[in-house]
Amino acid sequence: MARSNNSFIKKLKAEKKKKKQAEKLQKKIDKKNNPKAAQDDMIAYVDEFGNISSEPPEEKPADNKKKENKEDNNSNQ
Repeated sequence: MARSNNSFIKKLKAEKKKKKQAEKLQKKIDKKNNPKAAQDDMIAYVDEFGNISSEPPEEKPADNKKKENKEDNNSNQ
C-alpha cells in the first residue's frame, strides 16, 4: 500500500509557515533597528507653486507682518 499524499502536503505547509514567520520576524527586527530610515524617504514638500521636492521650503520673514496685524486686531476687541 502506498502512503497517502496527505502527510507530505502537511509537511510542505508547515515548512512554508515557518519560513513566512521567520521572514516576518526578520522584517520586524529590521524595522526596529532602523525606524527613521523608511520614514525619511517618504517625506515630500510642496512649495507655493505646487512643485514637489525632497527639501523643506525656506522660511520667509514677511509672515511676521501678518502675525502683527492679527495680534493688533485681537487686542482692539
